[in-house]
Amino acid sequence: MAKTIQEINEKIKKGKAVVVNAEEIIDIVEKNGIKKAAQDVDVVTAATFGPMCSSGAYINIGHAKPKIKIGGGKAYINDVPAYAGFAAVDLCIGAAALPDDDPHNKVYPGNFSYGGGYVIEDLVAGKDLKLIATAYGTDCYPRKKLETLINIKDLNEAVLLNPRNVYQNYNVAVNLSDKVIYTYMGTLKPNLGNANYCSAGQLSPLLNDPFYKTIGIGTRIFLGGGIGYVVWHGTQHNPIVKRRDNGVVQVPGGTLAVIGDLKQMKPQWLRGTTMQGYGVTLTVGIGVPIPILDEEICRYAAVKDDDIYTQIVDYSEAYPQGKSSNLGEVSYAQLKSGAIKIQGKDVPTGSLSSYSKAIEIANLLKEWIKKGDFTLAEPVASLPNAESGYTFKPLKERTLDK
Repeated sequence: MAKTIQEINEKIKKGKAVVVNAEEIIDIVEKNGIKKAAQDVDVVTAATFGPMCSSGAYINIGHAKPKIKIGGGKAYINDVPAYAGFAAVDLCIGAAALPDDDPHNKVYPGNFSYGGGYVIEDLVAGKDLKLIATAYGTDCYPRKKLETLINIKDLNEAVLLNPRNVYQNYNVAVNLSDKVIYTYMGTLKPNLGNANYCSAGQLSPLLNDPFYKTIGIGTRIFLGGGIGYVVWHGTQHNPIVKRRDNGVVQVPGGTLAVIGDLKQMKPQWLRGTTMQGYGVTLTVGIGVPIPILDEEICRYAAVKDDDIYTQIVDYSEAYPQGKSSNLGEVSYAQLKSGAIKIQGKDVPTGSLSSYSKAIEIANLLKEWIKKGDFTLAEPVASLPNAESGYTFKPLKERTLDK
């Protein structure tokens, strides 16, 4: 018999909801079958902890005396440029932002020691951050320069915003060239020296809900150690991709745009991260509750690493040139074994996403729900799916008129 989110929330409030993580549901289904598992289990918690450059924060610092209009001027937080194209004292800092002058990068090119991701981590950690801003001055905002320390406890608003996160599957990155290359998928050794991937596999939220039947706009989530929400489909969301018979995508598919209050978050779940030779990013912890409303949803939530496949892609030429790369397909069970075979060669694997941290997040969210501290939110709208007419487009380059 089908359940509703409202019914599950009533059980959560009474302390009677049965909540398991996305690893535990696999064993429950194998032992008891789909039908009984769907009857017995109310919520499955899925999670991921991995780097995502499409992360950022916006803050409101409050008005100084005399007032300054930073909007239209320039701003730096701990020497990292912040976007100042909003109103007087609203600023935005992106995870990939880099300081104009990084001494580590001068000595060791490509060794970015600090950037926007670290600023966000330091802000959440409660550290004092240096703010320097300049403005052109107006009659109502006469001040032209501001130098001060800011702290998250003094800010009016501090909000984490990920225009894209929780990628539904992703490539395995390898290097067919004869030299080391540095990418957002980490350092790739020459001649198939290693293979990097970035997904929690059977724990990853959109792999547990492949057709977005429960995850939608308004879904309440664990974000960076606090509570956040899905606010839209993420950038580069692509629901029209090839899938296996179990519905799971075989290539990068859907994404989520998420938002949450930085004042609730913890630095252990928001970590500034350097990708050698590439840049700076932010590693973000996200947990998503999947309500088990029926047997179909239960079946999807019980997906195993053995049944999730992704593509092996050459990042030395094919990926940067936008060419197709057919080096084979591999399961997450194979990836997590420590080595895969490519062109007859045993290639060691490594993950940029932490499975152990994802389990920790899934268990934290599970405890929040079991204690009644976290209830499920009914989506107010669905994410675009294959039937919605949504299309994923590459850039259409056009010649500029001269």
